[in-house]
Amino acid sequence: MQIPAQITFHGIDHSDAVEKRIHEKIFKLERIYRNIIRCRVKIETQHQNTNKLHHKPFHITINVTVPGYELIVNRDPKEPHINENINIALREAFDNMEQKLKDWINTSNV
Repeated sequence: MQIPAQITFHGIDHSDAVEKRIHEKIFKLERIYRNIIRCRVKIETQHQNTNKLHHKPFHITINVTVPGYELIVNRDPKEPHINENINIALREAFDNMEQKLKDWINTSNV
């Protein structure tokens, strides 16, 4: 990747373990297409109740820049009352990005 990955957390504390998991997922994308220019990942959630620290589901945005194009995946769950696991949310978002990247490769003839 030409530009280092940018990972941001909003409404959630930074986690080295989550950041490491994201870097592993980005590495997998780079194995599919090695000319990725940039990857930005934003993880956000909001507290429903600050006393109990219940969270709304994780909203994850992944932007992958490839030559001449930007691929974007927004994982925005429909049911805001669900408490979920961050690893599942990341897996779903990166699976969607992996498919989008493969589709782009097939349609752009790179």
